[in-house]
Amino acid sequence: MKPSLSTSIGSLTLERPTILASGILGISLDVFQRLHKAGAGGVVTKSLSKEPWEGYPNPTIFSVKGGGWINAVGLSNPGAENFAEMIRPNENVPIIVSLVGSVEEDFEYMIKKFQDCKVAAYELNLSCPHVAKVGLEVGDDTELVSKIIKKVKSMSDAPVIAKVGLGSTDYLKTVDAAVSAGADAITAINTIRAMAIDVEVERPILSNKIGGLSGTPIKPVALRCVYEISSKFDIPILGCGGISTWEDAVEFILAGASAVQFGSVMGDHWDEVFSEINNGIEKFMERKGYSTIGEMIGRAKRS
Repeated sequence: MKPSLSTSIGSLTLERPTILASGILGISLDVFQRLHKAGAGGVVTKSLSKEPWEGYPNPTIFSVKGGGWINAVGLSNPGAENFAEMIRPNENVPIIVSLVGSVEEDFEYMIKKFQDCKVAAYELNLSCPHVAKVGLEVGDDTELVSKIIKKVKSMSDAPVIAKVGLGSTDYLKTVDAAVSAGADAITAINTIRAMAIDVEVERPILSNKIGGLSGTPIKPVALRCVYEISSKFDIPILGCGGISTWEDAVEFILAGASAVQFGSVMGDHWDEVFSEINNGIEKFMERKGYSTIGEMIGRAKRS
């Protein structure tokens, strides 16, 4: 019998542990359906705000050596109400809606807009590294994190996932606040604050100057964070950061992740990456004698 790739995140069960990360191809139901058919266990939308955001002017993305990207798109999105209309026809794709805001009332407004949509879970973006007054500024305020999570939990039965990053304070304090407030899972991590300078014009390359580093360069950092969180808290974790191969995905699961998210790798591999990673995980499980993903989670922590 083949091993099962099914995994659980709170009350949400996914057929496969591979998920599209937020910020990548996250604004089209047609794309979500295509990725799900290609093997994605679920998809996370672009982070949505109360009102539409235009984002930053170009240039907004820059490739770096080692397979990474620095981006400062500015969380451009059509707004929660418009996006809810776009996904309302969804029938079978596990859509995890990413939300971003600066106060409780922002999230209350957005949750109301999605109440008649088929939403698998909500991922609260508490860690965007390049937009003022949201993201990391929210994530560093543990009291506000607690209030936001409690508000969303009170309004929806869908699992609530807190996405954390590396801000100005200890990220484990943000995790602790999220867990104490009743979060169902943690996504770790978001992109890391970074920049690039054009030596010929002697200016920062991105229009916003500072962006978020994603892709292969941040994988060891993200893996460390997943290991630390799983060692200190009993909560499902979605590992995110630099995953591009099945070996990367297995590392994150062994470190304590119940599922993995990736996005930057799609620039080179497009949607076939989901089946490639799923097949690699399955073959690894067969070779090692694992029957379920659950048997693998956190195995690297054993003494």
